[in-house]
Order: sequence, then structure tokens, then C-alpha cells
Amino acid sequence: MIKTEINDQKLVQRVLKGDKKSFDLLVLRYQQRVAAVLGRYNLSPEELMDITQETFIRAYRSIDKFRGDSKFYTWLYRIAINTAKNHLIAKSRRPPDVDIDISEITSALKITSGPESEFEGEKLNEVVEMAISKLPQELKVAIIMREYEGMSYEDISSIMECPIGTVRSRIFRAREAIEKEIKNIM
Repeated sequence: MIKTEINDQKLVQRVLKGDKKSFDLLVLRYQQRVAAVLGRYNLSPEELMDITQETFIRAYRSIDKFRGDSKFYTWLYRIAINTAKNHLIAKSRRPPDVDIDISEITSALKITSGPESEFEGEKLNEVVEMAISKLPQELKVAIIMREYEGMSYEDISSIMECPIGTVRSRIFRAREAIEKEIKNIM
């Protein structure tokens, strides 16, 4: 079988040689994922579009700095997060708490149906959301990337610019804090 999809590294090499269409392919490949990540910052639709576009502009301008040590998306993800933070700082706002869909947690607990179970499920959702909102930013970002984005420890390490051991520790501490909050409230 002939592989028709060009990998990211080859596209980057083509961009470095002046092929702008190769960068367009990278934009098409990752535009939705970048917008989904930025959507967690509770931006208006206009801000979301602007910051997504700004992310790709910054990536294009600094593509010569992409060394290939990590995946292209990992490098792009870091640019997106930094662009969002810079935008929020420029607007004199703190980055808001990340909204998380925690339906996976309740389904994992296999809550049965019925009015009492629905109430318990809603309460659990509220407790988990509250626990995550209380986490320090570095723990919150690590747990979200691991549990909700499904990223590897290596990718998280690259994005957060810290050792893998630190990432593991942050995720462990975040899980521990969430579990403690659940036990205290429930």
C-alpha cells in the first residue's frame, strides 16, 4: 500500500524551502485541534478565531525554530497556549478556569439511573469541577492534558517545559487533590 499522507516533518522541511502550500496543509491538519484547545479558555467566538489565526501566524514566523525534537503538534500546542495567555494578559484578565466535561467520570463510576442517582451524579460533577478549579495552574494544565486531551507524558513534558518526572508528580498530586475533595464532600 502506498502512503499518500505526508508527515509533518516533511511538510516543515518544505515550508523552510519556501513552499507556502505545505504550511497550508499543516493549518488544515491542525486548525480544529488548536481551536478545541483554545476553546477551553472561555474565549468569545471572535477571540477564538483571532487567537487560532495568531497561533498559526506565530508558528509560520518561527518555523525555523522547530527542531523536530517533539511532534509538530506538541510545538504548535505550546504556541497556542502561550498566545492565549498573552492575549488574556494583554486584556488584563487572568486566564479563566478551564471548563471540563466530566461526564466520563460519572460514567466510569457506573451511576445507575433514577432520580437519586441523577442527583448524585450532578453533585459529583460539581465537586470534581470545583476541585479542578482549586488546583494550582500547573497541576490543572497537566491533568487536563493527560486525562482530557489524552496526551503522552512526553508531550506534556515538552509543552510544559519540565522533566517527565515533574509531569508525573503534578498529575499524581492533581488526582490526589480531586480524590480528597470528593471524599470530603461526598
